[in-house]
Amino acid sequence: MSSADTTGTTNTGTTNTGTDTTEGEVDEAAEVDERRQELLDQLTERMGAEAIVASHIAPGQDLWVRTTTANWADAAHVLRHDLRFDYFTFLSAIDWMPSPHGRSMDSTVDNLLDSVEPKDPGLTEQGITGGDTRFQVLARVYSIGRHLGITLKADVPDDTLTVETWTGSYVGADWHEREAWEMYGITFDGHPGLRHLYLPTEFEGHPLRKDFPLLARHMKPWPGIVDVEPMPGDDSAGDDSAGEETADGGEEA
Repeated sequence: MSSADTTGTTNTGTTNTGTDTTEGEVDEAAEVDERRQELLDQLTERMGAEAIVASHIAPGQDLWVRTTTANWADAAHVLRHDLRFDYFTFLSAIDWMPSPHGRSMDSTVDNLLDSVEPKDPGLTEQGITGGDTRFQVLARVYSIGRHLGITLKADVPDDTLTVETWTGSYVGADWHEREAWEMYGITFDGHPGLRHLYLPTEFEGHPLRKDFPLLARHMKPWPGIVDVEPMPGDDSAGDDSAGEETADGGEEA
């Protein structure tokens, strides 16, 4: 079978068992791309084109979809109940603002390798499919039946820092949203009970925000590279030398 024949059978949906193409990467990518395009079309049809702000397909890797903030929870409902994406993977948030603390949060090793001050943070870029706000929420779900995953994200309004909860469609989003609320200060409207997971109730601030000062770094800079002590029971030169001393002592006796 020639390379051309192998490519042709893959594009028509036939399982590729040939070995003429280089590791089958081109054919596999083309097939997966078609599946993700089909998923994007289905999601767009059910939610409406106005609900999809941007999308990106990386053939053979993933599909990213950015929805409007108002349609964030609707996307979860469509994926869970209409498209049968029954496996919830994660939900989190991200702060795209460059750190206002400059190089003070860098490790000692970072400063030795690049001692230029101040470090220019550059322009803020909200990653794949873009963004218009400082904070974004992102989540990933998977369809066991379709063997396919999708990553979604949405802008969090700067004035309200509030989006709708996913717990109505994915119960597993409960703890994930509590963590995002605790660490970023994002409120999930409709969540059954936003309360602390890690921090004391009286704790003030949100540690994963870029403008949250890590006081431990100011008190003692993080070295970046730490010497690793040998595990107990690990053979070492020290053990050998101890044995030699014992042997020497025996010979002297």
